[in-house]
Amino acid sequence: MPTDPDALPSPQLQRHANGIATLTAGTGPVALVLLHGIGGGKAAWPGQLAALAACGYRAVAWDMPGYGDSPLIDPYDFAALAAALVPVLDAERQQGRRVVLLGHSMGGMVAQEACAATPERIDGMVLSGTSAAFGKPDGDWQQEFVAARTAPLDAGQSMASLAASLVRGMVAPDAPAEGVALATSVMAAVPPQTYRAALGALVRFDRREALGRIAVPVLLLAGEHDRNAAPAVMERMAPRIADAEYRCLPGVGHLANMERPDLFNAALLDFLQRRFPL
Repeated sequence: MPTDPDALPSPQLQRHANGIATLTAGTGPVALVLLHGIGGGKAAWPGQLAALAACGYRAVAWDMPGYGDSPLIDPYDFAALAAALVPVLDAERQQGRRVVLLGHSMGGMVAQEACAATPERIDGMVLSGTSAAFGKPDGDWQQEFVAARTAPLDAGQSMASLAASLVRGMVAPDAPAEGVALATSVMAAVPPQTYRAALGALVRFDRREALGRIAVPVLLLAGEHDRNAAPAVMERMAPRIADAEYRCLPGVGHLANMERPDLFNAALLDFLQRRFPL
């Protein structure tokens, strides 16, 4: 039976040898390592930390390098981001836990990179609102994407003002106000230097050729109104992964875990309880 979330201890801050900070909840034998997107941080997962711990799983939400309590790295690319994740994974495996990566958006790309670089550390993945490639760095759409996000900063706007407009464009038309407020506050806290570095990495990502080598169970979780990682794009990924399931959540946009955590958690736990039972 699930535990009452209100009876659980508060999530704990943990620092790893390389300086990476994580927020942890639960002590179960399967660890979900939560990898946020470009406008995120470990604070993006309150609903998942509580729900996973209440159902007997362990949740570990990281601050990607340069976010929250984690130091910035140089170079800032996916190989370095995957390497920064290794101590987090090893800390869980050394406790005898199976490790499932839950990557949202850019975090889903970090998950794919980590799975390609160090598959022996990973037992499964949940890829939410993400894709196997962002496209060519010099492509028109990619250049427009970056320009739309950096031009306001170049003009002197703060991340707080940028977050308010960007989040509204990423969520579903009727997204609950509390979810929009959470996503906006999380994105507003991202340092501009980190945001620019992450955008530079994002437009160079391409792991399409690695999909066929993924040898663990994978849940591909799309949002009906997601304009950043369209459901059709994620659905096309599924046949290229040997053991993949595709699911589209109704009524949510790109930030499903914050927009409608109950809906997101139900799909997540359905997958975990079938594929990674306790």
